Parts: sequence; C-alpha cells; structure tokens
Amino acid sequence: MSGNGTTAGDDPLQTAVWRLRSRACWADAAALLPADTPATTLQRAALLVERCLYTERGWEEAEDALRTAEARAHTDEERGAAACERGQLAYAATLHGVRDRADEARAALGRAAALIPPGAAGRALLDFRRGLLAENLARSPQAARAAYRRAHAGATAHADPLLLSFTWRHLAGLALQEGELAEARHGFTESLRIREELGYLVGTAPALASLADAESEPEASRLREEARRLFRLLGGVPTWLARQLTPPAPGAATA
Repeated sequence: MSGNGTTAGDDPLQTAVWRLRSRACWADAAALLPADTPATTLQRAALLVERCLYTERGWEEAEDALRTAEARAHTDEERGAAACERGQLAYAATLHGVRDRADEARAALGRAAALIPPGAAGRALLDFRRGLLAENLARSPQAARAAYRRAHAGATAHADPLLLSFTWRHLAGLALQEGELAEARHGFTESLRIREELGYLVGTAPALASLADAESEPEASRLREEARRLFRLLGGVPTWLARQLTPPAPGAATA
C-alpha cells in the first residue's frame, strides 16, 4: 500500500509497476516483477493482496504469492513485511465476508510488530493496518486513531505520500463520525490532493466520495458524480465503493 513509484530515482520497471497498480491493473503489475529476490517476491504478493481488498477476487493467487514471499524471506524485516501482508490478506477476507480470519489477522500483525523495529520504514504501514483492524473489526475508534497517528508520523518521517493519503483519509473519517466537520474536510482534502498529485487513479474515487460526505450541497453532489465517473472508468473498482455511491431509493429511510 505504500510507495508511489514515481520519484525521479525510480527505475523504469518500478515506474511501470506503479502506473499499472494505480490504474487497478494489479495482476499485470505483478507479472512484470521477477520472482528471484525477496524484495520483488514480496512486492508481487503485496500487489495481489491489494487487488483482493479492492476487487474481492484473486484470493488464491494472493495466497500463493504470499506463501512464496514467506518462503523467500531471510531477514527479520523481510519476515515482518511478509507477516504484515499476511495480516492484510486475512483482514480483507474478514472485511469482505469471505471467511472470518480476524484472529489470523491480529496474530500476523502482532508477529510483524515483533519483527519490524520501531522507526523502520515498514513500521508506518504496519501501524496503519493495525488501525484498520481496530476501526473495522474491533470497533475501537480510540485505538484506531492512535494507530493512524503513529502511521501518519511514520509516513511523514519516511516521505511516503501514498501512505499519508490513507492516514489523512482514515483520521478524517473518524473526525466525521464525531461531528468534527472542519477537521474531516481538511483531512479528506489532503488525501484527495495527494492522490491526484501521485496519479493514484484507483484511490481517487474513494477520496472524492469521502470528501463529499463532509461537504454541503451542491459541492457534495458534484464530488460524488466525479467519483461515479472514475468508478465506472475503472470497471467498478473498488467494489465496496458502489454502496457509498448508490443514491438512496425514493422514500427510503435513512439511518
């Protein structure tokens, strides 16, 4: 989920991988990567795990790639990164109702925390994912906020703008739940700005939809329509965004 692949020092392979990933072509991006190093094997697994979260398919391919990455890992940080991906895959399966793997997700992220030292680049992503579990599985917004703030600080320290776009968005979501509209609007705006600057197309529609939830009309409707346009352009990805973008039926009760 972290790493933007667009900086001047990146090689042509990583730039190509980023462009495909950002346009929801995870399998094509993964196919470009050689399977001869722990780093590229792990990156391939991460791409296929991300595809599961966004599309609710490709579970078997992600499992196979992850097992290969786990087998290739040699250092503690490599093992920790693989465990972090294992936790994310289990989280995605639980979130989408494929199978309840919440205990596996917690155990894998706990294992990653024991292997990835504080201050390491991979720690910020791990903290973010622990926040996801706290927010969406444990229903503990306080724990989620603390984890997101740690991730936000880590992403800032390691200059990871893509991860910052996620921490901004999720911190803003918690603020919105508490009625803090100004804080929510600021966070959602920052998330959208970063994603547009990076060209992270697959993440732009969710950012637009989230900002719409914090805006008043007519701006909210304009943002949602733009989100729908991008959603259709990418073939209905991310799948879970369909529920957020579907207008309520006439006369339907609202919660």
